[in-house]
Amino acid sequence: MSTLSGTASSLLIPYGTIALWNRRLNRNLEETREEEVAEVEQGNLSGPCDQLSGTERLVINVSGLRFETQLQTVNQFPDTLLGNPRKRDQYYDRLRNEYFFDRNRSSFDGILYFYQSGGRLRRPVNVPIDVFTEEIKFYELGDEALAKYREEEGFIKEEPKVLPKHKFQRKIWLLFEYPESSLAARFLAIISVFVILLSIIIFCVETLPHFRQYRIVNETEASTPDNRLTIEEDDLPTIDQPFFVVETFCIIWFSCELLARFASAPKKLQFFKVIMNVIDVVSIIPYFITVGAVIIDDPKRQNQTTSLAVLRVIRLVRVFRIFKLSRHSKGLQILGQTLRASVRELGLLVFFLLICVILFSSAVYFAEADADTSLFRSIPDGFWWAVVTMTTVGYGDMRPVTVWGKLIGSLCAIAGVLTIALPVPVIVSNFNYFYHREAESEEKNVTEPGQIPDSPLDSPFSADDSDKFVGTGCELTSTDVELGTAITIAKVHSSSTTGSKTDGRKKLSTASHTSAVREDEMQRTRPRHIVRPPEESPLDFRMLAMPVAGLTRCDTPSAFKQNSTFEKICAEVSPLDSGQERVTK
Repeated sequence: MSTLSGTASSLLIPYGTIALWNRRLNRNLEETREEEVAEVEQGNLSGPCDQLSGTERLVINVSGLRFETQLQTVNQFPDTLLGNPRKRDQYYDRLRNEYFFDRNRSSFDGILYFYQSGGRLRRPVNVPIDVFTEEIKFYELGDEALAKYREEEGFIKEEPKVLPKHKFQRKIWLLFEYPESSLAARFLAIISVFVILLSIIIFCVETLPHFRQYRIVNETEASTPDNRLTIEEDDLPTIDQPFFVVETFCIIWFSCELLARFASAPKKLQFFKVIMNVIDVVSIIPYFITVGAVIIDDPKRQNQTTSLAVLRVIRLVRVFRIFKLSRHSKGLQILGQTLRASVRELGLLVFFLLICVILFSSAVYFAEADADTSLFRSIPDGFWWAVVTMTTVGYGDMRPVTVWGKLIGSLCAIAGVLTIALPVPVIVSNFNYFYHREAESEEKNVTEPGQIPDSPLDSPFSADDSDKFVGTGCELTSTDVELGTAITIAKVHSSSTTGSKTDGRKKLSTASHTSAVREDEMQRTRPRHIVRPPEESPLDFRMLAMPVAGLTRCDTPSAFKQNSTFEKICAEVSPLDSGQERVTK
């Protein structure tokens, strides 16, 4: 027992020794960083961007899953995130000698295949469409690759929205086509929705027995002494009916709206190729046909049956007015786009259902052929039973009575559930894609509260404030200051800027490129890997770093390229230790 305790005590390391080792390790790391800073200032090294230029293999870690590929494989697409050395070095981990991405692991199989195949995109089957689309945007594969991917997935190519060139024509077009463009357009959209709902309500209410119109028909013939009077429903309205007056008001609004939209359309020939415009035309045609039938009404009504049947079918077309609501409903538009993108899956569903209907209706007919109380007199009679059973509706009007018939009915129900469930995930994935795309579009169109205008002419900063702006390894020219452009990475708060490399990069890429950071907000930072301004620059601006631990910048964010001049960004930043002075230029 004493031997074991003595051995254990000999293996114990004093706490002071561990603390000494930690201090030495931190000192060595600090010396290494200072050497790198000196090399960067002398121009010998630009950071991790040049350290892997001679290697042939690239190690990529995606949320713990490691991938290896040739450097020349990714370099064939220099505009992408992985193909551009300065872009990918933002995610370089020096300790593990790899690139780390906190992204979806399953999606990276398709991303890596894009580089290996020379530009072909294939989505992994276990990755939703909207998730893979976000990965394509993150790795910056380009709009052309994204367009080809959407085409291969079955999405219909969107035509660019064209506005009329004439100013007055453009205003009318925006009023009726884009309800969110102005307050007046929104007011017109509300009126249009109200008129559509009123028209649909009138269409339904006028069929109630209390509001139906009847007429007396004299069927007396001159050749016979018989005199017969019958009362039947009159489908032709009269001008004095309240429903007809309200219907006339609705049609006047629909007609004016259609004419205004057509007159202001930028492309007249393409106007009626849009399905919504076709619905607008179809929804008002029954009214004019009904009015024409009233005008040319024959009192004798010799072709009574044929005329009433045609008139009822025409009036039935009025129900298509409900689709006019989709013009003012984003949800209905997303549903329509989903169905259009899922035509192939829906076609396969109908095809499989047709095969199963024929198969099971034939089987149940022969299984029930010898039963005395069989309801299946023919195979076509079994079509209805097969459809109702496969869709799990089960009206019960037709049912098998024999043992073999019940067995076939059970198999029919199971086959129907499996057949209908197969394309559902694809349709749901398409719906999620269009839903997220619409949400992103709305976020881009809505300006965040407190955001400084993008235009440099509207910026509230002037050249007098140039000494108060903080850059991070960038060069601010005199032109930028005269235009009022403020260059920064983000508003600095120590509690909100700490995090991993990915989180830090996300904050950098989403920050406003005209936000200003004052000196008093930078009390806890120090510069690392400073890139000095050109000698001919007339500005004496301060260069400080962001307080994000281990964050490395080796490229210009796309958001900064729009209104700012950047010659080079390559700054590694770390939080300021307690008791250390802040260094500025």
